[in-house]
Amino acid sequence: MNVLLLEDEYPAAERLQRLLRQAAPEAHVLAVLDSVSSAVQWLGPNPAPDLILSDIQLADGLSLDVFDQLVVRSPVIFTTAYDAYAIRAFKANSVDYLLKPVKLAELQAALTKLREWRMAPPETTAAPTPPAAAAEDDTARRLERLLDALPRPDRQYKTRFLVRSGEQLLPLAVSQVAWFQSRHETTTLATTDNRRFVVDYTLEQLETLLDPTLFFRMNRQFIAQLPAVQRLHPHFNGKLLLELQPAPSEEVLVSREKAGAVKSWLEG
Repeated sequence: MNVLLLEDEYPAAERLQRLLRQAAPEAHVLAVLDSVSSAVQWLGPNPAPDLILSDIQLADGLSLDVFDQLVVRSPVIFTTAYDAYAIRAFKANSVDYLLKPVKLAELQAALTKLREWRMAPPETTAAPTPPAAAAEDDTARRLERLLDALPRPDRQYKTRFLVRSGEQLLPLAVSQVAWFQSRHETTTLATTDNRRFVVDYTLEQLETLLDPTLFFRMNRQFIAQLPAVQRLHPHFNGKLLLELQPAPSEEVLVSREKAGAVKSWLEG
């Protein structure tokens, strides 16, 4: 089984490949692409893969834009933190819709579903249904099952964090958070009044827990809340240098591929 992986975060891509090796040892990853533009360029001249594993949010936009630009005949398993795009995702050949962080059992179940769909014989009826209506009814039924299966309680965004300060535990409202930084496998929370606390979450986990209208993954190291972003400075090779408040101890750079997405998020 040849698999194309669309994922703009290196740790998430590594995790998916590791899970894929466990769930389907016969799978071969053809390429790992991090943007809509690179996916369109790859899919154009290459044979359709047996499966596409795709995050919704890529470096330069939504992966769903790939399916708006090309006729993609490969089945797709989407991985994302949010279900707002479920309907569009399902229309793009979606086999399943997995929430991050993806679990091995969920990936195995999605691959089993893919194999069952491929082996299932075409349905026949005594009285043929018009093709358009039949396709619409089938899509509606499958979409309804997909949406019913989504674990909506897990989709509630966090409103506070419990952090340790010495021997004490302090509750912090999300509004007090300026940004999160991942460094040396440790995630630090910085508050708006410039206090720092270590939290037991990875940035990948935080992406699933935080309201995306308020927080954005700037790069592999930083997630920032909207009020913390003070200024954007053009940087070399089309990158952006972010000025955050409070200021972290190192520069926060946004890649050229992700710069457009950051600007769009800031504009709302």
